[in-house]
Amino acid sequence: MDVTWGSIFSSSWPKILQIIYVVAIFFGFYGIVFAAGARLKGKRQNWLALSIFLIPALILVMTGLGVPAIQTLLESFKSADASKWVGFANYKWAFKTPEIRLAFLNTMLWFVISPLIVTSLGLALATMLNKMKREAIPKSLIFMPMAISFVGGSLIWNLMYAYQEPNRPQTGLIGQITLWLGLPVKHILLWSPWNNFFLMAVYIWGFTGFSMVILSAAIKAIPSEIEEAAQIDGCSRFQAFRKVALPLALPGIVTTAIFIFIAAWNEFVVAYTLANQPAKQPFSVGLSLLTGYYEVKWNYLFAGSLIAIIPVVVLFIFIEKYLVSGLTAGSVK
Repeated sequence: MDVTWGSIFSSSWPKILQIIYVVAIFFGFYGIVFAAGARLKGKRQNWLALSIFLIPALILVMTGLGVPAIQTLLESFKSADASKWVGFANYKWAFKTPEIRLAFLNTMLWFVISPLIVTSLGLALATMLNKMKREAIPKSLIFMPMAISFVGGSLIWNLMYAYQEPNRPQTGLIGQITLWLGLPVKHILLWSPWNNFFLMAVYIWGFTGFSMVILSAAIKAIPSEIEEAAQIDGCSRFQAFRKVALPLALPGIVTTAIFIFIAAWNEFVVAYTLANQPAKQPFSVGLSLLTGYYEVKWNYLFAGSLIAIIPVVVLFIFIEKYLVSGLTAGSVK
């Protein structure tokens, strides 16, 4: 029987035999490469060894990331049926649509404010709790929201933000407090642009514990003798922390802020659960509305996806060195 690639991957061959055949070819190829590499010496052998491990990784990256990214870029310049090249028309549509433009501004607000608050609170809590004898108990309580599903956490906060008509009794905690203070009751999740801050409160509640744990480890890695020496030289406790400990902990702070920045930019669950109007939601939720039950606007979806991707990529390019130094902080030097 003649064996060809077409016959191997046809339905006549069992799946297990197809897998065994491909795996055998893979290991056979690498066996030949290793055998050839054993005959080489010096830099050639090093380059061959490096290539052996990098090529599969590059193939996976290009297949899973590079090809879809290139396809997304190309399709974003085409019409809905991908038959015509329309240039930047899809991007113009995105920025001219009021709902999408407002959703993008909401995301920028999340992107700037949430990470600053989360990182600052995490740093303050880490600094204070590291001095306590039984720090594990309060740290566990503060970190607990991170262990809760964000859908469940959002539903808990939804009970606090629940709104009833003015002639009905208020069931939400915020509404009851507002009524008790004698103020007019409003549906705060629809009160633009302040609704973003109430949505951010859920996000801050969830991520502050994560920020605290990471920064606590970064601060503990700083030898206490350094701060003590600064205090002996005349610095107050606060000055020693600000001028000595804080600069040394900067890689950990930047790393934490980067993680929070990316999470804030990609925020979906909290806003989708609590905000039910596109103009009150961030860009990631607004982007999902382009996929309908009966029709998907692929050209707009591709253009919107690139708009969402580019800021994070640009941010990573500029702060990549801080991220690497923060991730490797505390390693053996």
